[in-house]
Amino acid sequence: MKLAIGADHRGVEIKRRLTQWLQSLGHEVTDVGAHSTESVDYPDVARTAANMLAAGAVERIILLCGTGIGMAIAANKVRSVRAHSIRTPFEAEISRRHNDLNALCLSAELPETDLQQLISLFLETEFEGGRHARRVEKLDSCGG
Repeated sequence: MKLAIGADHRGVEIKRRLTQWLQSLGHEVTDVGAHSTESVDYPDVARTAANMLAAGAVERIILLCGTGIGMAIAANKVRSVRAHSIRTPFEAEISRRHNDLNALCLSAELPETDLQQLISLFLETEFEGGRHARRVEKLDSCGG
């Protein structure tokens, strides 16, 4: 799968390790920054990744910051991006099955094994479609 991954300065190190892990699983990963621990504005990183997603350059995006919340708010400003800050396996699974989540936002403070579990669910869980498809279409027509 073609992915974009981004983080603010708090998530740079874990982003690097997650990128290597995703590539070892066969995913094509584009790193949209940040590339150092110097302070950056997370909306800039989120916007870059979200625009790639909206343009069809990638299939899904993964964003990391202190909580994942700021990245989700910023990414959701781009039409057709469905971003949420996820903390539990249930949220990761249900957001894919029912909301066709395409932008996973995570806290860089979570343990790496938890992050890998949430990312795996995000990548492996299929969208159910059906009655949920109508709702996702309505989501995609909002904002932007």
